[in-house]
Amino acid sequence: MPERSKRAWWRSVRTRTTVAATAVVAVALTAAGLTVLAVLRHNLVHSAELQAETTARDVATQLASGADLARLSLPDAEDRPVQIVSIDRRVLAAADELAGKPPMADFGPLAKASEDRDDEDDEDDAEDEGESDDDESPSPSADPTTADAEFGDVRLTVDTEDGPQPFRVAALAVTAPGGQPATVYAGSSLETADSAVADARQAMLIGLPPLLALVALVTWLVTRRALRPVEAIRRQLAEIMDGDLSRRVPEPGSRDEIGRLATTTNATLAALEESGERQRRFIADAAHELRSPIASLRTQLEVTQAHPDLLELDGLIGDTIRLEHLAADLLLLARLDAGEQPRADRVDLTVLVRDELEHRAGDRVAVEIATPEDAVAVTGSRTQLARVLGNLVDNAQRHAASIVRVAVQRSADGRATLSVGDDGPGVPPADRERIFQRFVRLDDARSRDEGGAGLGLAIVRDVVERHGGAIRVVDGTAGGACFVVTLPTRV
Repeated sequence: MPERSKRAWWRSVRTRTTVAATAVVAVALTAAGLTVLAVLRHNLVHSAELQAETTARDVATQLASGADLARLSLPDAEDRPVQIVSIDRRVLAAADELAGKPPMADFGPLAKASEDRDDEDDEDDAEDEGESDDDESPSPSADPTTADAEFGDVRLTVDTEDGPQPFRVAALAVTAPGGQPATVYAGSSLETADSAVADARQAMLIGLPPLLALVALVTWLVTRRALRPVEAIRRQLAEIMDGDLSRRVPEPGSRDEIGRLATTTNATLAALEESGERQRRFIADAAHELRSPIASLRTQLEVTQAHPDLLELDGLIGDTIRLEHLAADLLLLARLDAGEQPRADRVDLTVLVRDELEHRAGDRVAVEIATPEDAVAVTGSRTQLARVLGNLVDNAQRHAASIVRVAVQRSADGRATLSVGDDGPGVPPADRERIFQRFVRLDDARSRDEGGAGLGLAIVRDVVERHGGAIRVVDGTAGGACFVVTLPTRV
């Protein structure tokens, strides 16, 4: 496999998910197996411990009933070895297999007492030590059915060919015939427990690899099936981005993350298609609008070249100004479409309206101004807001019969309001939204406006929305149309 293909294979979500799931399951199964083995061994050892204690108490009961050491009924030493050991470490009685062998263990209730007696110096000290023994260990005359037993692990060789075997040994204090204190050591073989734990461990080790292989296979297949719609979406997107944006990615129909991804992808493609279509219309309309003044300029220049005496400067200047305005409008719309954010300056609408209208020249009808005495401040770009005012006044001038009214005020909800009205024919309710589209002009506007390109109101709406405001068209008080712009105020 090539190096690049290996890297791609390892980077795939399916591979990494399979490896991660298999690793997690392996760790979990290993921990669970170790826990099961520990619990199993603990239970088996506890069972052997109970068996050893039961055997020790049976022997102690026989001694308590006065049975002779030579006539004790002792179990088979191969599975349950038993010894009765005196306080001075002498074996008083044992099964035949343990005859002549030393004590099987050196712990128990009387072991410490035996060590203390070896250190006695005189008879008085021995009596004191004996009293101490009575305090530190169970009384030899205590009931063997209630005395506490101690436990330990030893390895013994009990006439078998397998060598030393592990035993769990119980130590119980008793009183031998003649009143001699002694300890009963009774063992229970741990070979069965060790064998059971070993068998369980081997079974787990044998079963773990196939189980992990099954987990990996199932994870691989499930992940492949889950990611199949994602791969279909990716392939479709690759084809769509190289061709037709009207196509859509397949939706799996489920309501999971992949289904929502497909829905969002189709919504994005729809937005891209609409944006592309809007851009194509924009370019086509812009080319159409540019064609007329350019053709007119070319015609006039060709006529001037052939007949210099027929030069019409007014026509050349008018077409040039129209081209300049159209180029400026297209540039501003391009910046707005690119996501350009307006400046965050403090702009007083009252001062803006007064300054801009004072410098206007060549208006066809008079402009009335109504502004409050106090400041009505908003946040934004003064240049762009001035462009909004200029476009609205220009539109009103083209349609007004005798008057244009501009007013600034605060609305009831505290927002700034800029309204521009006229006494013209107005705008029909059905067209009050369409007039804000680019290159849209109503029939009356076409007949009365020979120089407009249908971009003024589109620019107004885009700029206002960029400033967090809104624009609407209502019936004017003078009978015409009134364009109302609302903007958030600035403290």
